[in-house]
Amino acid sequence: MSPQGTAEHYKALVDMGSNGIRFSISDLSPPLARVMPTVYQDRCGISLYDAQHHAGERIPIPQLVIDETVAALLRFKKITEDFKVPTSRIQVVATEATRTALNTDAFREHIENATGWKVDMLAKEEEGRIGAMGVASSFGSIKGLVLDLGGGSIQMTWMISEAGKVKTSPKGAVSFPYGAAALMMRLGEVGIEGHASLHKEMSANFETALQDLGVPDTLVRDAEAEGGLTLYLSGGGFRGWGYILMSLHSITPYPIPIINGFRIPKSSFEPNLEEHFSHHPDSTFRISARRASQVPAIAFLIRALTQSVPSISYIYFAQGGIREGLLFSSLPPSIRSQHPLTAVTQSHAPPSSARLFHMLTNTIPQARNPATATDPPAALTSPVMLASTTDLLYAHGSFPKDIRAAAALRSTTTGLLGNAHGLSHTDRALLALILCERWGGEISPTDEQFLSTSQELVGPRLGWWAKYIGRAAAGIGDLFPAGVVRSEEEDLVGIMASWGVAETKKGREETLDIVVEVQVDGMEEVANDYRRGMEKVGKKKNWVGGWGLKVRANSEG
Repeated sequence: MSPQGTAEHYKALVDMGSNGIRFSISDLSPPLARVMPTVYQDRCGISLYDAQHHAGERIPIPQLVIDETVAALLRFKKITEDFKVPTSRIQVVATEATRTALNTDAFREHIENATGWKVDMLAKEEEGRIGAMGVASSFGSIKGLVLDLGGGSIQMTWMISEAGKVKTSPKGAVSFPYGAAALMMRLGEVGIEGHASLHKEMSANFETALQDLGVPDTLVRDAEAEGGLTLYLSGGGFRGWGYILMSLHSITPYPIPIINGFRIPKSSFEPNLEEHFSHHPDSTFRISARRASQVPAIAFLIRALTQSVPSISYIYFAQGGIREGLLFSSLPPSIRSQHPLTAVTQSHAPPSSARLFHMLTNTIPQARNPATATDPPAALTSPVMLASTTDLLYAHGSFPKDIRAAAALRSTTTGLLGNAHGLSHTDRALLALILCERWGGEISPTDEQFLSTSQELVGPRLGWWAKYIGRAAAGIGDLFPAGVVRSEEEDLVGIMASWGVAETKKGREETLDIVVEVQVDGMEEVANDYRRGMEKVGKKKNWVGGWGLKVRANSEG
């Protein structure tokens, strides 16, 4: 995916946070606006929080730091001019560190005089709301608690987000002065002897906040049914923690080095990372020395948080923050309602995408009622996943045959969809596995480990079904190599899958039966290859992790 719009759709943002100042230019042109492609992004490591603390005392932001901030802003102003960003689409926002600075008025006035840009101050409640919208932009749907950890503060609220409609607490977000930098300083001030008291204070404040936010009954009931609330964590401190947990994951190496969409169970959320860092201080991907120094404070925060939230099932990490929240809030409801996966693939759709989608859907047998352990998983049979598969059916056709499968396998991490915002790791892995098999699944030894860890990430059942759908998609692509299904051909090509039973020496065996009926001249040999390919994916040697189904393919029902 690459930005395809014009400068009139560009939006430039400066996010003046506590730990650093972030600069970005995003392209909100259709059809990719939902995933908010980044045209330019940079970060200046000026900590406005640290600048206001000296020898245990709170001080105004020093003139040297003001000058450094202005210099960074002026450089970005030149960059916006080079990208031809309209001046009306440039925004500078500031959060906790600027809001509470002793010389905040003078600081902001100095910036405006030097750059011509007014600094928009976000109130605590507004910062929490926009941060929550940033998290909402990071997933197709959300149901749970949202926490955004900055340098000076942490915000908490609940959220239910579906099809672009975002509901949060009527009270907004509750803010606490327990940001990563602030808490690190507080821990130093109280000393070891004061840790127990501080932990008690934080846990009590988190518990009170949960009551005050008024978590809706529907969310509580869902949590009870699913084994606990889901947490969605954003902010640099939490993302750093996520990268550390990714490096310690049981799947090694973890195949998707993107923090957004990374998911872990509660049992993996609280390892002794202080001990890990004492032995491996410089070995973790995407962890700066500053972030590593904050690990003890973040660990302390997480222990207090997990004690105060009665039941937690899973934790998701989100890239979305203030920047993404401001962009997502500016989008019309019709765009916010799009699922990020279909939003990013629809521009690749073949000419007869609707007819091809219908054929692909027909290759999957109906789930039974009541459901069984062999039914196709909803994560793979959803209209979103099947539509995205159809959209990308021919995306790697121009690659050399030697690397089509490998390029498709990597397409959702470092390839075509690598920079797409809002995709879960499960969606990235499943689509990659489908597309790899769509191009035959033959990869070189350099990609075999990546394939194996991707299958391990989704598990044997999902892994085999992804392989099956990929093989089904390959047959459709071979029947219609240009992505065009002529109107006169539509009724002459029939594909339908159903459940069956085969008698074997060991007894009755469940089968997946697929009929590929082709009555178009010149297509019979292609159809025969299609049937052979479908039966091949059902051979035990091609099962995933020992899981699979026998597939029987016929030319008529």
